[in-house]
Amino acid sequence: MNTLFLKRLLHGAAVPLAALALWQGLSSMGWINPQILPSPLAVMRKWCEYLAPMEAYTPEAGNYLLWLLSGELPHDAWASLSRVIGGFLIGAGLALPLGLLMGSNTTIYKLFDPLVQILRPIPPIAYIPLAILWFGLGNPPAFFLISIGSFFPVLMNTIAGVRQVDGIYIRAARNLGASQMTMFRRVILPAATPYILAGARIGMGTAFIVVIVAEMIAVNNGLGFRILEAREYFWSDKIIAGMFTIGFFGLAIDTAMNALNNHLLKWHRGLDHN
Repeated sequence: MNTLFLKRLLHGAAVPLAALALWQGLSSMGWINPQILPSPLAVMRKWCEYLAPMEAYTPEAGNYLLWLLSGELPHDAWASLSRVIGGFLIGAGLALPLGLLMGSNTTIYKLFDPLVQILRPIPPIAYIPLAILWFGLGNPPAFFLISIGSFFPVLMNTIAGVRQVDGIYIRAARNLGASQMTMFRRVILPAATPYILAGARIGMGTAFIVVIVAEMIAVNNGLGFRILEAREYFWSDKIIAGMFTIGFFGLAIDTAMNALNNHLLKWHRGLDHN
C-alpha cells in the first residue's frame, strides 16, 4: 500500500518538478526578468519569510513552534481557510435540501427553476457592490460571496442526481411497498450521492476562487489581501508565494474530498479501487 502510494505521488509530481526545474534553469541563465517572474528559489525564500521572519527567531526562547507560526502566512492562511469552509457550509447547507426538493418534486421544480436559471449565470463577483452595501466590510460580505459561489454547483448537481435516478429502482421500490420517505432515503438519496459529492467538489473549488476576490476588496487579512498588498509594492516573489499557498490548500482539500468520495462510494460500480 505504501509503495503504491509513493509511486502515485512520484508520478503526479513528475510534471510539476520538471516545470520548476525548467523555470529555475531559465532564471539562472538570465532569460527571465526577476522583477517580472522571480526564480523558484527566490519564491521559496520569500515563502519562508512569509511563514516565519528570521528576525523573529530567538533560539533562547525555546519555543520553535511558536516561532514557526509567527509570520503572516499562518494567520492569512487560517483566515482564508475559515472563510472558505464557513461560506461553503452555508452555501451547500442551503443548496442541498432545495436541490433534493426540486429534484424529487415536479411542482417545486417548476416553481423555483426560472429564478434559479436567472440567478445562476450571475458571477459571485458581480454581487460585490451589493455585499458591501448590505454587510459592510469584514467577514460577512466574504461569507455571503463564497456562499453564492458554492450554492449553485451543489444545487444543480443535486437536482441532476435526483432526476437521473433510474426509473427501474423507483418502480421496484413501489412494488415492494416502500413508503415515500423510505423510497427517498433508501433509493433516491443513495443514487444521487455521486452527483452531490461531485457538486461539492466543484463548489469547494469555486469557494477558493471567490475568497481571493473577496479578500482583495472587503477584508484586511487573508491570502487575497496579502497578494493585493504585494502587487502594490511590486513584490512579485510574495505574490507567487501566496498563489502557490492557495494552490497547495486547494490540492489538500480536494485530495481529502476525493478520499471521502471514494470511501462513501465504495459500492458504486463506476469506482476503480485498483
